[in-house]
Amino acid sequence: MTFLFDDIIIGPIISRRMGVSLGVNLLPTNGKLCNFNCVYCECGWTIKEDGVKLRFNPTEDVLSRLKDVLKKRNENNEQIDVITFAGNGEPTTHPDFPYIIDETIALRDKYFPNVKISVLTNATLINREPIRNALEKVDTAMLKIDAVTEDLINAIYDPQGRYQLEDVIAGIKKFKGEIIIQTMLLKGHKDGVSSDNTTPEAVDAWLKVIEEINPARVVVYTLDRDTPSKTISRVTVEEMEEIAKRVEALNIKCDVTK
Repeated sequence: MTFLFDDIIIGPIISRRMGVSLGVNLLPTNGKLCNFNCVYCECGWTIKEDGVKLRFNPTEDVLSRLKDVLKKRNENNEQIDVITFAGNGEPTTHPDFPYIIDETIALRDKYFPNVKISVLTNATLINREPIRNALEKVDTAMLKIDAVTEDLINAIYDPQGRYQLEDVIAGIKKFKGEIIIQTMLLKGHKDGVSSDNTTPEAVDAWLKVIEEINPARVVVYTLDRDTPSKTISRVTVEEMEEIAKRVEALNIKCDVTK
């Protein structure tokens, strides 16, 4: 079954891609708050019901909890590899996201100067200068692009508002940090509509966008945890490796997370 992160600070946990990761959840603990409603989200469906009150975690609480945990781990010589912003939804939607990033960098520099800071983001707000500037300050911004055609965008993401891929691409092109594109590969359908982004047509369209963006690196991976939709399924390692070969044929590094 899917799950919600029930606290501001998560873990540390062992991440498939990042090592020992201390998570920071800027989103509510009683529900998912996101501008997407992805079929594969480990946090479940985005709540749409009237009367359900979801609030971002207060900035002062986030920074106070993070400081306490980093200070204690420093005193106990308990190492971490990365501080990761993820949680129950899209972290960049928090109204104080740029300020929180600045303060996190200061805390990191004080207690764990060698630890990386990472943000997992759907990149929907990267065309907004304050958000883009904040993402440029972290060590790793994982920018998600799973779908590039209208049908797949709706079937996989179910955007909760206006979403224009062109705006996302424009924002990524302005990004001055290392561009890393993260793509979840999956098969199946939702309500009878295909959510398979591994078909030849879907991969061809996605590759055109990847080539246009020309990132430093692409990371492809597949389902690892329970999903809200029970009609989607994993992609094999062999299929991911074939797609990765096509990315690398564009002279772009591509990692397969197994």
